[in-house]
Amino acid sequence: MRLLLVEDDPMIGEAVRDGLKLDGYTVDWVRDGVAADAAIAVGDFAAVLLDLGLPRRDGLQVLKTLRARRGAVPVLVITARDAVADRIAGLDAGADDYLVKPFDLDELGARLRALLRRAAGRPQPIVEHGPVTIDPATREVTVHGRPVAVSAKEYALLVALTERPGIVLSRSQLEDRLYGWGEEVGSNAVEVHVHHLRRKLGDDVIRTVRGMGYTIALDGGA
Repeated sequence: MRLLLVEDDPMIGEAVRDGLKLDGYTVDWVRDGVAADAAIAVGDFAAVLLDLGLPRRDGLQVLKTLRARRGAVPVLVITARDAVADRIAGLDAGADDYLVKPFDLDELGARLRALLRRAAGRPQPIVEHGPVTIDPATREVTVHGRPVAVSAKEYALLVALTERPGIVLSRSQLEDRLYGWGEEVGSNAVEVHVHHLRRKLGDDVIRTVRGMGYTIALDGGA
């Protein structure tokens, strides 16, 4: 799952980026408001983590511009602005959640999971699809109750497909969700991940729509 981190402090940005990567996310990191505007305009992000005190353009203006464009990507504000008035301004400008620095990375992860869950219209924390169960908190995948080891990219691909069962995602759409800037993408990388997932989860869970892409079976597979 691909995230955009907008943070100008190099120490905080590096810590958050590395922590999120350990949680299995793909993280693109920009350090000012103008770069954030450009990234949001062209990127396919599951969520944006947005600092407010940014160079070149304030984060609140970035947020207002995003919502004025009717951009629906979830936004978690991470900022040192801790006054009640600042929190109200951020939420009223379109933020989905607001976290004040300094914060614990575990709390950040939990808030991000809750935000993504709400964005997907899924109230329950555990994802169940046929014989497959996904626990976003632990990134554990089971089939018929049996734990299955999956790589970070395999997990991200499975989550992308289970977010919208029955919807076909093309190879390029999946690449955009699995790989960040500067990551080398093999010509058949998605196909390889799908092949490995089918071997681990069962052949009927992920289906190929010829000439279009991949979808998770509406009936959950065998």
